[in-house]
Amino acid sequence: MANPYSKPQIHRSNLKFLNTLKENNNREWFNDHKEEFQKEQELIEAFADGLLEELNVDDVIETPSGRKSVYRIYRDVRFSKDKTPYKTHWSGSFRRATKYRRGGYYFHIEQGNTFIAGGFWGPSTKDLKQIREHIAFDATPLRGILSSEEFVSTFGTLKGEQLKTMPKGFSVDHESIDLLRYKQFLLVRQFSDEEVLAEFFLKEAVKTFKNMRPFFDYMSEILTTDINGVEIG
Repeated sequence: MANPYSKPQIHRSNLKFLNTLKENNNREWFNDHKEEFQKEQELIEAFADGLLEELNVDDVIETPSGRKSVYRIYRDVRFSKDKTPYKTHWSGSFRRATKYRRGGYYFHIEQGNTFIAGGFWGPSTKDLKQIREHIAFDATPLRGILSSEEFVSTFGTLKGEQLKTMPKGFSVDHESIDLLRYKQFLLVRQFSDEEVLAEFFLKEAVKTFKNMRPFFDYMSEILTTDINGVEIG
């Protein structure tokens, strides 16, 4: 009989551990179940290794391993009212290589709230200005990507925090006001628990990441060239 743990995938035990942790989110319980945690995290790292291997087929990722991509389960509670010490989800990210490949890949595993995401969570002031200048000059290429069948069927719409008013330096009646208000540029696809536990989930996660590429290629270009197409030093 084949070993069910031989393939990189999300297992029911991964979700079960998180659910139990939600009910016992304290250091004493966690220390008593440290070996169980380590076993489950190793499965998540194996899944992340599978993602990384597939991503590197047609992209270049700086993140050296699945293990390095997975975030620590320990919460930073220094500035939070919520003092529970542990996260109750698995998550990780992959960084694309060099300044010419912009955008990041992210995965979040949690019962009832699993999603694959990517994009620009906190662009710098300089990058945000550059993005807006290109959109204001000609939003046609971006609108073409966002309205494509592949994008809509995978992500629905562009997501992310937006300004309630127009950013400084742009007219309030600009034809691309809907895009110029974005402060974040996020692509998100949700998955049901049934999909997460299926053998094809890794394949679908990789497909979701790959469907981000036209958007990433566009953003990479406008963040490395000015509106005249001249490379920015």
